[in-house]
Amino acid sequence: MNILVVSSSANGDASVSNGLVTRFVDSVQSAHPAAHIVLRDVGANPLPHLTAATVAAIKSEPATPAEHEARALSDSLIAELQQADVIVIASPMYNFGMSSTLKAWFDHVLRAGVTFRYTEAGPEGLLTGKKTIVIESRAGFYSDGPAGAMDGQEPHIRTLLGFVGLDDVTYVRAEKLAFGQEAAFAAIAEATEVLETLAREELKLAA
Repeated sequence: MNILVVSSSANGDASVSNGLVTRFVDSVQSAHPAAHIVLRDVGANPLPHLTAATVAAIKSEPATPAEHEARALSDSLIAELQQADVIVIASPMYNFGMSSTLKAWFDHVLRAGVTFRYTEAGPEGLLTGKKTIVIESRAGFYSDGPAGAMDGQEPHIRTLLGFVGLDDVTYVRAEKLAFGQEAAFAAIAEATEVLETLAREELKLAA
């Protein structure tokens, strides 16, 4: 079983999403010692944001050295996705959306003719048959109630994943992190329990 883990927090060891994804990886290694895990931390090692060279390399054949470099990076990131049986994305909410570093990762891996294609019936995702787990950390509470209208994180991630054919997605949310220490501890404990169960049980089906 090949597992790709993409984390995207700017807060390093102080990050809730990083802590959750670390515990999940530990649980996976305990339950599935033969699993091959690739860690891609775009928070600690940001990818370039879109430039003219990046756009040209992703949309057409590269011509300049900068475009060839951008295409090689896109190729390597896509290869990690293609080889993965399970994809884990850790996404903190920043200003009601995903981090810009995670968006940059999506910008490099959404490539026409490679991870999706256009057909007469509309776009078709090409990364089907994979299990995806998205870990979200949020200071507020957005999964229900009036604040849901401000959630620009999960709907955006859901759209991007679905566009490339990743529609078997489990969302694990640690919310109310700014609602006091007790609420934060409870949210992290609940998310940890869900992730441990996923590591033990659901990943058996993806192997």
